Amino acid sequence: MKARLAYGGLATAYFVSWALFACVGVALNLLCLPLLLLPPRGRPGGAARRTIRGLFRAWLLWFRWSRCVRISWRGFDRPCAGRTIYIANHPTLLDATFLLARLPDTICVVKPALMRSPAIGPLALLAGYVAGRADVDLIREVAGKIAAGRSLLLFPEGTRTEPGTTLGMLRPGYALMAVHARADVQLIVIRASADLVPRGRPWWRPPGVLPAQVELTLDRRWTFDPARRTRDLTADVERRLSEVLATS
Repeated sequence: MKARLAYGGLATAYFVSWALFACVGVALNLLCLPLLLLPPRGRPGGAARRTIRGLFRAWLLWFRWSRCVRISWRGFDRPCAGRTIYIANHPTLLDATFLLARLPDTICVVKPALMRSPAIGPLALLAGYVAGRADVDLIREVAGKIAAGRSLLLFPEGTRTEPGTTLGMLRPGYALMAVHARADVQLIVIRASADLVPRGRPWWRPPGVLPAQVELTLDRRWTFDPARRTRDLTADVERRLSEVLATS
């Protein structure tokens, strides 16, 4: 009985987490809508990115206080560099929110459907986030933003990892962006409870075991090398991710 009551309390905190996300997100994005009428150069993109970072940090504090999700950080005691392409595997729906709370002045490639969401889209556009699409213009656009001093968070799988697998097929776009922007590539490895909002699981359905566990590790870094071929970089990254996740 005590265990069931404890789970019920944590599940309630989990639901409250999403309610807070939705309410704050919709209210803030409605406030941002008029700012989208400004020309791109006149938009407060830096302030929007700082706001996103602050809100996601507050969300991390909520998880810590409510204890429904336990988050541990490995290697993040060393500073995260700017003008870097941060790539990570993608086991849960929450991955980007955790990482954007810690990474410096970072933009993100977002699914087009999320860019149309009233809880995400307006602020993401204001912050300079980019809608994901498979074309050369995307690579050039993102590379230009990185060259201007910002970092990029990207999930090369393109979507959350398929349940029952450790890693999906990686798309090579990040390597081409690194070449165009002359940027380093930093790998982040994410391990999480298997039923913490994986692909195909509704966001409102709490994990079967609470508190859920998430571990984020700042792993290997590839400094920019003009002589390195993009296919060699992608092969190295995939090999490293497969090795690390196989030991989970």
